[in-house]
Amino acid sequence: MLSKEDNETLVRVGAGTPMGELMRLYWIPFFLSKDLEADGPPQRVRLLGEDLIVFRDTDGKIGLVDHACPHRGAPLVFGRNEDCGLRCVYHGWKFSVSGAVVDMPAEPERSRLKEKVKIKAYPCRERNGVVWTYMGPDAMLPPLPNMEWNLVPAENVVLSMRVQECNWLQAVEGELDSAHAPILHGRIDAQGTISEWVAKRDLRPAFECLRQEFGLSIAARRVYDDQTFYWRVNQFLLPFFTLVPPQSQYPELSGHAWVPIDDENTLCLMFSYHPAQPMYEKSRTVFVEGHQGRETGHASRHAFAPTNPSIPYALYRTKYTMETGYGFDYDKQKTTWFSGLPGLWVQDAACQSGVTPIYDRTQEHLCTSDTGIAMTRRLLLEQVGAYRSSREKPKNATDPNLFMVRAISVKLPKETSWADEGRQYMTAELGKDFGYQL
Repeated sequence: MLSKEDNETLVRVGAGTPMGELMRLYWIPFFLSKDLEADGPPQRVRLLGEDLIVFRDTDGKIGLVDHACPHRGAPLVFGRNEDCGLRCVYHGWKFSVSGAVVDMPAEPERSRLKEKVKIKAYPCRERNGVVWTYMGPDAMLPPLPNMEWNLVPAENVVLSMRVQECNWLQAVEGELDSAHAPILHGRIDAQGTISEWVAKRDLRPAFECLRQEFGLSIAARRVYDDQTFYWRVNQFLLPFFTLVPPQSQYPELSGHAWVPIDDENTLCLMFSYHPAQPMYEKSRTVFVEGHQGRETGHASRHAFAPTNPSIPYALYRTKYTMETGYGFDYDKQKTTWFSGLPGLWVQDAACQSGVTPIYDRTQEHLCTSDTGIAMTRRLLLEQVGAYRSSREKPKNATDPNLFMVRAISVKLPKETSWADEGRQYMTAELGKDFGYQL
């Protein structure tokens, strides 16, 4: 159980909040490069409770600026993106990607007002198809995190983004919960590859957690046979990244960035990649198109229901929400799918978001399978407290190489330590294959 006070500490992310301050120490992935065209339409976003506009200027530079014009508060989402700047349609004030005012057509030519006015702007960087921003206090920017999925060749990785209607922590905890996978994602007709998951052999895993400089390793141990344990090790990387172990049927690595839009909504960036070769075309197609009308771990192109541009992340809104019942099908629940929900990520989202955006954690009853969740909460509270009291930063806020981590799924002799034997497999190196039999 999480106290009301601790839950509030962890899920509130606005400026000046303890968790919001911790989040702002890191580079934050918040948009896909392919969705920003030079001189194309600006896009409304919200990050850590701040309303912003992102655009790509004529020279290809990314700007992330306040959503309201500082003149009279007109919405810049309707701005004209032209000639290396974003021009407000109300009175024509024009802003560069740095937030500087470069033109005030309604003012006298000799006016120096534009030298005194600047719109809020955050620096942006692009790498391998993802746009990152830094919203923190440091004038000297920290380096971008060296995350393997964002460093492998572009042909090795598949990316998708979607909005989920719950706070970021509920989403994180859903992915760190290894016990739910063979149940929630299971079938009752014994068909399909999910029915062949090794994890289905033992639905009562034992859990071990290990503190790491990057965050936390959460190991689920299942009995494989008389001499062998099957270990699945999820990784939690501060502040909001999760890595999921591979399946033999899906030989790639995957995970999420669970980026807080505000206290009650989360931007879900999913990445799937092969560490040593291009992504299988069949897998890429299934991720993008879905499979027989169902969703995979990625939101397929058929899942999206883009809304009007005044809504933050209009491009990444899906049709699977509480209002639509997440596509629940009772007949399918009786005959085919344990959950009756149409695909992996929808099943997760419905369970994480389907009651309320911020659940009252004093009403829950944790059990042994929630060991990793309890440890993650404790870690976060400790990190928030340390930064709040003494400005002690988490180690991976300044060391980009601490992000070079992999989740693993390995079969080991019962007497073997997963932490010792698995360390070589959990260390990411560019170009290195899995290194073990999936």
